[in-house]
Amino acid sequence: MARGLVIVDIQNDYFPGGRMELVGSERAAERAAHLLAGFRSRGEPVIHVQHVWEGDDAAFFSPGTPGVEINEAVRPAGGEPVVQKEYPNSFRETDLERRLRDAGVTEVVVAGMMTSMCVDATVRAAADLGFGCTVVHDACACPDLEFGGEVIPAASVHGAFIAALGDGYAAVTSADDV
Repeated sequence: MARGLVIVDIQNDYFPGGRMELVGSERAAERAAHLLAGFRSRGEPVIHVQHVWEGDDAAFFSPGTPGVEINEAVRPAGGEPVVQKEYPNSFRETDLERRLRDAGVTEVVVAGMMTSMCVDATVRAAADLGFGCTVVHDACACPDLEFGGEVIPAASVHGAFIAALGDGYAAVTSADDV
């Protein structure tokens, strides 16, 4: 099985001082950087995904702002493709599937942000498209969420989504174990 790393939306707006700060974004980016270094050293394919939110209603990831840029911890190296997207699912209306198939990838290893949105949607879509999937739990981050008037802490949100993905959609592992 040929592996490829897909790094989803590790962008500046998710970090302290950004317009949509996530809980644990710096630690997740550090683990993703470790993962990225390993893929680069082995010559395995790497694809970066960048969410760009067009329009006047953009809450974050606005074109031309520092927040839309991929964070320096995982900045693409020369020749590493960047797939821009407008939806949580990184495959929707992008060429991500073609790029992976052209590279001979049959298993995607996914790291990124947000666990509860774009990581989840991308992993589920990858599985539906027939890719084997691995989610690197310590290289992902998400926000606290609210439901029924209660704040659901990010750790609980992250754990629930990772557990759900691990229950049929993906293998779940740490950056060190990839």
